[in-house]
Amino acid sequence: MEFTLLAAAAAGVAALTLDLRWEATRGNAGRDGDLGEIAVTAAVVGLLVGRLAAMVGDGVNPLLHPADILIVRGGVVTGPAALGALAWVAWAGRRHWWLVADGLSAAALAGFAGWHAGCLARDACLGTPSDLPWAYGRAGSTVTRHPVEIYAAVLLAVAAAAVAHWKRAGRPRPGVPAAVALAAAGVIRLVTEPLRPALSHRVVGWYAAAVLVGVAAAWWRHRATPVPDL
Repeated sequence: MEFTLLAAAAAGVAALTLDLRWEATRGNAGRDGDLGEIAVTAAVVGLLVGRLAAMVGDGVNPLLHPADILIVRGGVVTGPAALGALAWVAWAGRRHWWLVADGLSAAALAGFAGWHAGCLARDACLGTPSDLPWAYGRAGSTVTRHPVEIYAAVLLAVAAAAVAHWKRAGRPRPGVPAAVALAAAGVIRLVTEPLRPALSHRVVGWYAAAVLVGVAAAWWRHRATPVPDL
């Protein structure tokens, strides 16, 4: 893994950790250490699963080329990576599934925001051409472009703050914050995806699935569970 990717990953972990600590002081996220460990491990598992999926998709046998697993810049498939991360969270939090999922909901969005903001270290913020006042271009280029990764980072940060505040003030039913966070992440990626240099319909399908699953799960949990007494 190259150092710029490590910097982006560090930004994501830092944002996630800060959110968990901030929420813990306000009663939103219990067992701060446990949640942080689950989240970081889920990110590692997701990267591994997504990298293996990318290798298989490119016709590379991971068993014959194990060192290539570490070349994350060679590609990570988003859908399998997300499923791998969610599977780890489900297993690690199996005794308190909704508590863990809701506790990580805002923090996960904050972590994604940090990862996208890490584009500044990677010099990978720019998307499609734009003449908007805040658009900019690479050194030596006369073409200005949308800072699409910054758009995503800002939207994800706003969503994280909104979910955290909602958990504190709105007393949502168990499971609803996690489902809403999943749907929000999908919506934000769907909105920003057309501004990226190469639109991938396969990736768009995964984001659309996240929105549908999140909305359906939020509706189900809202109807199926009573508001807990505090």
